[in-house]
Amino acid sequence: MSSVGKVGKIALGTVQFGTEYGVANQTGKVPVDVVAQILGHARSSGVSTLDTAVAYGESQRVLGQNGVEGFSIVTKLPEMPPQADIQAWVQAQLSSSLELLQVEHVDGLLLHRPEQLLQSSGQALYEALTSLKQQGLVKRIGVSVYGPQELDLLCESYHFDLVQAPFSVLDQRLKRSGWLQRLQQQGTALHVRSVFLQGLLLMTVTNRPTKFSRWNALWNEWEHWLSQTGQTALEACLRFAVNTPEIEKVVVGVDSLRHLEEILQAADGNTPVLPNTLLTDDSQLINPSMWSSL
Repeated sequence: MSSVGKVGKIALGTVQFGTEYGVANQTGKVPVDVVAQILGHARSSGVSTLDTAVAYGESQRVLGQNGVEGFSIVTKLPEMPPQADIQAWVQAQLSSSLELLQVEHVDGLLLHRPEQLLQSSGQALYEALTSLKQQGLVKRIGVSVYGPQELDLLCESYHFDLVQAPFSVLDQRLKRSGWLQRLQQQGTALHVRSVFLQGLLLMTVTNRPTKFSRWNALWNEWEHWLSQTGQTALEACLRFAVNTPEIEKVVVGVDSLRHLEEILQAADGNTPVLPNTLLTDDSQLINPSMWSSL
């Protein structure tokens, strides 16, 4: 894959544009003028996809104010309230997103709480999403999941055009479960996130929060492998995901123009074989929603 092709597999995550996010975040929400610089450089460098969500604070509004011409947009619906008029709620949520983004349609619309598809109203929710495709407001519908076990249940009843899931050098559950290939075989595009584990994989021992010290053996293995292969942590995390052929887009967030430049440069390169000793299924480590209990 050419360096241009690898940059093209990068999708710009925009949660930092609308809210403070990430264990490594020391700067807070990205200022609006910096967002403009980031979007301009991303566009001119060949990044073609923006990832956002209703739940990302002011992200959609900030994107719309800056202009998203030339980008495909993937956004996500929040949890549907109980007793909602499903079709009307879905239509209203998307209409609000389109207005904030100042666009007429989006490439992808995902459910942030896909377990709602497994409830009694699930079929009606799926049909409401399908209706948006028929109206030409959405090109692809799908789900954002935390792990492949959710796909085991959801894909029994529904077909998705697009799935977003975590994937990293530590978290290879998608591959080990067989879902990496199964999604490709059934014609479902895959976008992956958490390739840096919210920045945790990029931290050194001196700036990594002490609550993660229970995994010191794993961190030592990670740093030893990086030293052996001559890679930076940024290069290794990005290249592992970008060079996985079943993945359509690798979603990464940035907090500055320099950060984006570093990411785009680091994506270009090959990935040495990862040792199995780096793999873990420990949900307390690979699921950031559980970190607050550490």
